[in-house]
Amino acid sequence: MNWKLPAICVALIAGFGLAAMAVNPANGQEETLAGAGSPERTLPLSRADLQLSFAPVVRSAAPAVVNVYSRRVVADQNPFAGDPMFERFFGRQAPRQREVQSLGSGVIVDGAGLIVTNNHVVAGAQELRVVLYDRRELEAEILLADERTDLAVLRVVTDEPLPVLPFDLSGSAEVGDLVLAIGNPFGVGQTVTSGIVSALARTDVGITDYAFFIQTDAAINPGNSGGALVNMNGELLGINTAIFSRSGGSQGIGFAIPAEMVRSVVQAATQGGELVRPWLGARLQPVTSDIALSMGFDRPRGALVADVYPGGPADRARLRQGDVILSVDGAEVNNEAAVRFRFATRAIGDEAVVRVMRNGEERNLTVTAAAPPGDREGERVVLEGRNPFQGAEVVELSPAFNEANGMDPFTDGLIVTRVQRRSAAEFFGFRPGDRVLSVNQRAVSSLREIQRELARNDDAREWPVEIERRGERFARTLRL
Repeated sequence: MNWKLPAICVALIAGFGLAAMAVNPANGQEETLAGAGSPERTLPLSRADLQLSFAPVVRSAAPAVVNVYSRRVVADQNPFAGDPMFERFFGRQAPRQREVQSLGSGVIVDGAGLIVTNNHVVAGAQELRVVLYDRRELEAEILLADERTDLAVLRVVTDEPLPVLPFDLSGSAEVGDLVLAIGNPFGVGQTVTSGIVSALARTDVGITDYAFFIQTDAAINPGNSGGALVNMNGELLGINTAIFSRSGGSQGIGFAIPAEMVRSVVQAATQGGELVRPWLGARLQPVTSDIALSMGFDRPRGALVADVYPGGPADRARLRQGDVILSVDGAEVNNEAAVRFRFATRAIGDEAVVRVMRNGEERNLTVTAAAPPGDREGERVVLEGRNPFQGAEVVELSPAFNEANGMDPFTDGLIVTRVQRRSAAEFFGFRPGDRVLSVNQRAVSSLREIQRELARNDDAREWPVEIERRGERFARTLRL
């Protein structure tokens, strides 16, 4: 069945605007954020219980939540720029520059001045200011900005002590727990709203590459981005990031990035500023109802191993094609996104116990987290010579490059990353993102192979080529 939500969108909640995107409805499956042991919950037993206040929690947590202001200059290009007729009458028009300001929130997580916020709050900022709870204003610098998790780590310098909000890494959060959202909605100043944990492990939201959100009905509005979602112990449960909304304001469906992911990004910022995520080295797919039935499950659960990368962490742990991953370190997983989240929050070298179902039996495998092989930046080469690829910059794919660029780690071959103007590659319509599959009816998967084929046929007039663009394959014969 195709679901349609024509008027509902997910919006990032920085105060400078609402970057909206259509999404699919969430899958409705619930997972705990970590282990099993949970503190005992109680319901109000008397009128006095109902008159209890959140004030002690607010007094503890609010001082560590700050306002983040960013400024950047953007150039507006005239839509007629470059048109010969327009330039004949009006001359060449220089782009007009204008200043764009945005606001958001942040959370102090380290007494050394480390502040966590959302990447979309500070992206492109040329100036950053942080206003503390006591109204002190400090300049901030970006230590690490990660678009794929939509998290950024800032640093401020001050001689005075800073309040810190500790992480809740217990994994004991449950649907129905009381929470507070603290931030700076619409720039009105620090605001506290209350609600409950509405859902855990929301993965089909379409906001970040590592989607595994805490959902809450605490009111979250533009300006709350980067603010704190706090539990009743005054601990950081998550970073408020986005909302579902018809109007752009709060409608009781907000999303926060869990503290486990936040902590992993902060650790990377303090250890050199380079975020290298571990990978499993396995391609996963959903467990459908038919697959669940064939494996003797009473319901779809886990993630099916469709392929294993030779020599990768999964291969070394003897994970096999056809295994179903049920849990990671005791935390149940019900889809690929949940497995990716569990490994993305590990440090390189950490060990994780992966429970799998194989041939009707459950067993534990120990997987050692490792960085994907290859060069994250990739070796880039501009192709030259008398051929259709002249002027195209290509890079040889590897798991490391693919992971850093949000691509399938298993994809190999060559990809076009840039096309020079007035080049043969531009003339023949090659675009960044094209994957080169074959030249002259010979498969090419490395820089050496494509350079060899181009040199071998340097005097040819006809060039059969095959490329992949946005998942579709095209074969053409190009004539020079």
